[in-house]
Amino acid sequence: MNDTPGWSSPGSAPSDGQEPGASGPADAAGRPGPAQPTDQPGEQPQTPGVKWSKEQPPPGQWSAPTGTPAPGRTPSPPPPAPGWGQAGYGAPGGYGGYGGPGGHGAWGAGWGGLPPAAKPGVIPLRPLGLGEILDGAVTTMRTHWRTVLGISLVVAVLVQTIVTLVQHFAFDDATNQVLNDPNATFREVSRAMGNLLLGSGVAFIVQIVGIIVATGLLATVTSRATLGKPVTIGEAWRDARPQLLKLFGLVFLLLLISVGIVAVGVLPGIIVAATGSPLGGVALAFLGGVAAFVPAVWLWIRFCLAPPALMLEKQSITKAMSRSGKLVRGSWWRLFGIQLLTVLITFMLSVVVALPFAMIALVSSGDGMADFINGTPELSWTYLVITGIGSVIGLAITFPILANVTVLLYIDQRIRREGLDLELARAAGVPSHGSGATTPGS
Repeated sequence: MNDTPGWSSPGSAPSDGQEPGASGPADAAGRPGPAQPTDQPGEQPQTPGVKWSKEQPPPGQWSAPTGTPAPGRTPSPPPPAPGWGQAGYGAPGGYGGYGGPGGHGAWGAGWGGLPPAAKPGVIPLRPLGLGEILDGAVTTMRTHWRTVLGISLVVAVLVQTIVTLVQHFAFDDATNQVLNDPNATFREVSRAMGNLLLGSGVAFIVQIVGIIVATGLLATVTSRATLGKPVTIGEAWRDARPQLLKLFGLVFLLLLISVGIVAVGVLPGIIVAATGSPLGGVALAFLGGVAAFVPAVWLWIRFCLAPPALMLEKQSITKAMSRSGKLVRGSWWRLFGIQLLTVLITFMLSVVVALPFAMIALVSSGDGMADFINGTPELSWTYLVITGIGSVIGLAITFPILANVTVLLYIDQRIRREGLDLELARAAGVPSHGSGATTPGS
């Protein structure tokens, strides 16, 4: 047990004297003699030092002897009832004296925990839980809705315009005719399916690019929101503009890595299909794509904090990726779970928003519901424009949530590893923050 003042084990002896009844007086050689009986009538023990009672109080309830206090001394107060709700660990000056006089560190409120962390903005300045991260993302969007929705709406319009053009050329009339022709050859069907998969893949990549760009542009807004400070679109643009070229370079590099990994997995199947075995090639390409998807996701989560590191720390592309790897190390599964849950939530939200527009588009284009029931909806410009409007609204809502969650995860990891909450508290003007320390590296 540590000898530091304030540390003692419950029920330990109040002095270092002899244990009662352990031995008698020592002999000439210094060896303890036999125990002297003390229960004979009419005899009182004459041993010097501390006199011990036969019946000791139970552990954890030691108290000063009762009776008349010595001259000049104040009688000790009676011990409180045993429990955990006192200022300290059961009693004043108890196990380590937490919060009590002479305690180790004087933690304040006792075993009930540290005082609440300061919350100058959308999050408390301490390590965050899942609910606090999601709440902080939504609160940022609600508090600074003009700036957040303004930025996300611009990104959503650009993304959806590209997606609409890709859909128009990928899902053309020739593709629909081949897919609905029972006499079409396997090669024609494979080519049509390839066009559909290519169009869907390009649309997916464009949306990923939109998420990364929105994360970079909204990083300033979210970081200011943690301090309770407003930021306008102009301020956010001026802060992000010097890093925009690096941000697009980061986007390109991340996509190149991910697409390259998936391409390596799919390439053997494509080669087999081109050499005369289409069915086996398609099966091999599918299995290779699934196998390559795992390392692609692992790398994506490893570098998911690179955009906020690039924008907020003004890092280079490679240093931002290295920074993200260091922050994610040891917390990969936690970040993966939070990101996956956020994607599922935003996906359901976007479906709810876009579904009414899709129904209106089906009714307004071609034979409407008849084509939908037959499995051949007509992708006319009317259909694409109406569904595109619904998608823009959905993206304008979901982009900020995804971006804010990523930025808050970056801030949370720095709080856990580097004590960023102390720096944020100083920036927010909270001088008393940090008395209950956040241990870097936890």
